Amino acid sequence: MVCLILGVPLAWVLARAEFPGRRLVRALVTVPLVLPPVVGGVALLLVFGRRGLLGGWLDQTFGVSLPFTTAGVVVAEAFVAMPFLVIAVEGALRGADARYEEAAATLGATRWTAFRRVTLPLIAPGVAAGAVLCWARALGEFGATITFAGNFPGRTQTMPLAVYLALEQDVDAAIVLSLVLLAVSVGILAALRDKWVAA
Repeated sequence: MVCLILGVPLAWVLARAEFPGRRLVRALVTVPLVLPPVVGGVALLLVFGRRGLLGGWLDQTFGVSLPFTTAGVVVAEAFVAMPFLVIAVEGALRGADARYEEAAATLGATRWTAFRRVTLPLIAPGVAAGAVLCWARALGEFGATITFAGNFPGRTQTMPLAVYLALEQDVDAAIVLSLVLLAVSVGILAALRDKWVAA
């Protein structure tokens, strides 16, 4: 949900707005695709850690500390997964005919109304594809999560981290967890693919 709320508007800005530094913003958005996940976790610590660029200010001003918390898991997974959503939605926006938005504007629609009633339905398959790719990437995230949020059972432990921990203690449990993760992933992806094909 965080990726949708942040990623769709960001993709719209990258696809529709002209501004200096757009290439740099696009590069920064997509850099998690090529970064090793652990390096992404270290980067998050440098930015949001208590002595980080923003972390110290967040802690002193609002009493918010992200590393090694449940919110930290969300931040780490959104960081590594959101590029998949942004790329898919930006591609869909570039492929959508902007004349429909212009026609809506000439009929008195505000920019928000045109986006909500015209653009969003046009790009819905791209948004759905990006959301599923984003979800799949977040589901399997390991490196950035363990580096930025840790592996605390019941608090910051995700399925991949639980599999890793189980491998050290109980191989059978690791196999069962892996099979559950695989079944959930395949089931959801297959169900959503059928909806896309039907649409």
